Amino acid sequence: MVEFALILPLLIIILFGIIEFGIIMYDKAIVTNASREGARAGVVLRLTSTGVVNPLTSTEIETIVNNYLGSHLISFPPQSVVTLPAWDDPTNKSSGSLLTVTVRYQYNWFILPVPTFVPELAGFNPLNLSATTVMRME
Repeated sequence: MVEFALILPLLIIILFGIIEFGIIMYDKAIVTNASREGARAGVVLRLTSTGVVNPLTSTEIETIVNNYLGSHLISFPPQSVVTLPAWDDPTNKSSGSLLTVTVRYQYNWFILPVPTFVPELAGFNPLNLSATTVMRME
């Protein structure tokens, strides 16, 4: 019983650490997918009834990314996502132009208060996750 009482806290911390790491890896994959979704939506041509190409605005791309993150992330606190869509030539959004979508997300520790257990990791609170996708306008 004494040995179990001594080892149990360590085992619980390891278990929760594994769960926390899994959540971080999942959220990183979702941030990457969100940047890809935003870039793909931004580069697909949209023809109006008059035949004019109507590319998405930066605000519309941000909305697409935020909607994707809001429905897929495990933790999504307000004001923690920054989406930066940028065209290589903002005045010419035609076929062949490049669109770069960068998504930055501040992950706040979900289960373990890391700075409490490991003060050396206090610089990783919050943990910054980011992804960048570059696609060519179709």
